[in-house]
Amino acid sequence: MKYAEFLERQAFSKEELLGLSQGNLVEDGPADFMRLPAPPMLMVDRVVELTRAGARGRIVGEQDIHLTDWFFHCHFRGDPVQPGCLGVDAVWQLIGLYVGAAGAPGSGRALGCKEVEFAGQIRPYNRVVRYEVDIRRFSKLEQSGSAVAIGSAKVSVDGEHIYTVKDAKVGMFRGIAYPDYPARSANSVGGIMARGEG
Repeated sequence: MKYAEFLERQAFSKEELLGLSQGNLVEDGPADFMRLPAPPMLMVDRVVELTRAGARGRIVGEQDIHLTDWFFHCHFRGDPVQPGCLGVDAVWQLIGLYVGAAGAPGSGRALGCKEVEFAGQIRPYNRVVRYEVDIRRFSKLEQSGSAVAIGSAKVSVDGEHIYTVKDAKVGMFRGIAYPDYPARSANSVGGIMARGEG
């Protein structure tokens, strides 16, 4: 897929999301092109809606649940449930994809959220989790080359609303990727990222 097509996409298949996680979906992307986490940390199987309207937008993803999903084997023995933090991570992943699809290159980083409420759970015999994220702000920071998006999400399982995530924030930063892992190099040690770093 060409980068110009990527920037116009309104949906992504599982195969395309896997391509984004491996860095081979877009053949002519910018040097610092975004990536999604690879399985098993990739928490979305498809994006069914992606709309952009200036500084606002919407992205909706779905995750298929399987009896054999890795987290059910360890969280918890005798009481299998998908960890709520993985649902929050799915929201961050979708916001990161939104930022990349809005034309901001770089490495995505979760920057927090204001509030998370859990009213239900995801069990091994559920079928589909739906993550609906309304982006209320998207900004490119021209001086640093960074970008940020903030969105609130409604998470449902098999049609029942079970989580709410308010004001989840993701930043896209240039120059922080660590492609030569596991070698020691300039980006092999983390720490605080200064404002304007990029």
